[in-house]
Amino acid sequence: MPALKKIALTVASAAMLSAFVVNPASAADKDSSDKKPKPPSGMSRVGGELLSRAGTQVDLGAGAPVLPKGLTGRSWIVADAENGDVLAAHNAHWPLPPASTLKMLFADTVLPKLQPKTRTYTVRPEDLADLGEGSSLVGVKENLTYTVHDLWLGVFLRSGNDAVHALSAMYGGVPRTVTDMQAHAEELQALDTKVVSPDGYDAPEQVSSAYDLTLIARSGLQKADFREYCSTAEAEFPGKKKKNGERETFAIQNTNRLLTGADGVAPYKGVAGVKNGYTTHAGNTFTGVAERDGRVLLVTVMNPSSEKQHAVYKEAASLLDWGFEASGKVTPVGELVPPRSAGTGTEDDTVSGTGKGPTAANGTGDGRNGSSHAAGTAASDGGGSGAGIALGIAAGVVALVGGAAFLINRRWPLPDLVRRRSRH
Repeated sequence: MPALKKIALTVASAAMLSAFVVNPASAADKDSSDKKPKPPSGMSRVGGELLSRAGTQVDLGAGAPVLPKGLTGRSWIVADAENGDVLAAHNAHWPLPPASTLKMLFADTVLPKLQPKTRTYTVRPEDLADLGEGSSLVGVKENLTYTVHDLWLGVFLRSGNDAVHALSAMYGGVPRTVTDMQAHAEELQALDTKVVSPDGYDAPEQVSSAYDLTLIARSGLQKADFREYCSTAEAEFPGKKKKNGERETFAIQNTNRLLTGADGVAPYKGVAGVKNGYTTHAGNTFTGVAERDGRVLLVTVMNPSSEKQHAVYKEAASLLDWGFEASGKVTPVGELVPPRSAGTGTEDDTVSGTGKGPTAANGTGDGRNGSSHAAGTAASDGGGSGAGIALGIAAGVVALVGGAAFLINRRWPLPDLVRRRSRH
């Protein structure tokens, strides 16, 4: 797969980070109570002016289906993963607690640096000393040795905060990990995001947005190892040592129920990841990617207020269904912007007549939190070979063409996107 070519577009402007949210609430347009949190009056314009507005943004064309009924997510977005078109959104830039969906940023930042995946690490007691109460765990034990591959399976499948902290220790410690995650978020122009803990555990002022999580997932999916781990449904994880010195193993299953079909949730046809989360303050959060008939969509849903079980998966699935049916029948309301390092541009680079708002050069559009630049890249591809559990490699993903054509099409393909054959 050719390397991602320079993109002649830079967008800026950033959101003023909101205060830490302490109570789940229903979608803003369904909640008239002054006691319920509401989106900020001035949200980020990254990706287009319409995305800065509160409420639902969609521009239906002839023959386009209406949006699904009963959506309760406080924030959500549906976007084309390849060309970056935002098909519809609701409070897209509302900074909210992300829960374990923030692990996508952790992986996108740290995974390329901890190679090869066969590299081993013996976990120290201090590595696991600061896990938050009630953390999700995969079962990492102190004084036992794990491969990088083992630990990433623990992160993606079981959302293990213990695995995150072990990998952070390998990376140089939690403070360095948090600093680099924040820098990478800014490089991706995920400027609603404030990182406090690498695992997404509730922490004051730790927030992201549906728009940012979608950007982060899109970046992560450029990396083969990221695609492998986020699409793995089941795996074996090392346990304690036997008397003969060998290690026991135990089965772990991905907590992404649209991938596994567990707990009564119907598996979603064509799904290939990426990450779910839950904390008391964040409620349920989910970012998913799915392919159908050669089109790849990303969806993020944050904190649905519905009391229905597994509402975050059901609302994500209904938005994906809508997106596949609506593609080509709606005018995009915005776009997923490229990383800062992909190139520079001006307001003249924006597409006219698409409903996308103006963007600003050099990451300073509205003057809020838009000045810092990170040195990393968002499009490097690893060397993994796929999950090997009822998974295949999608063929025919559109190749990236020259820079001039990109100014017209803005395509950012997902190379060798993994998908589940068994669900087709």
